[in-house]
Amino acid sequence: MTTETPDKVLPQPSVLTEPYWEACRRGELTMQRCKDCQAYQFYPRTICSHCGGRDVAWSAVSGRGVIKSFTIVRRGISRAYEAPYVLALINLEEGPCMMSSLVDVDPETVVVGARVTVSFESWSTDIEMPVFKVAQEG
Repeated sequence: MTTETPDKVLPQPSVLTEPYWEACRRGELTMQRCKDCQAYQFYPRTICSHCGGRDVAWSAVSGRGVIKSFTIVRRGISRAYEAPYVLALINLEEGPCMMSSLVDVDPETVVVGARVTVSFESWSTDIEMPVFKVAQEG
């Protein structure tokens, strides 16, 4: 008897978010940036969350940030999510904060304030999920 590994729950791209997922497929992290006040924002919206401007466009970001907070998940929601794993809030250099997984790290060594860089994991043929790795010193 064989046991199938369940699939991860996939995001459902919409008209608003498709440019984000398209950039992820290219290995590029993007965020919306207001053309009026120049502020970046994440998650995607139709108006600027800073000034209310309606002229927002997608812009590449560095993919570098700092861990603001994190939790160690010790029991995944299914076998598709092998525990333990780390979910973190990342303050990006450009300003926005995003939640993501930390990968390739011992969960017990993660600390608030650690520098991280974006990477991408293939979750399906259409979804490249942004994840973060602790940046190497030096």
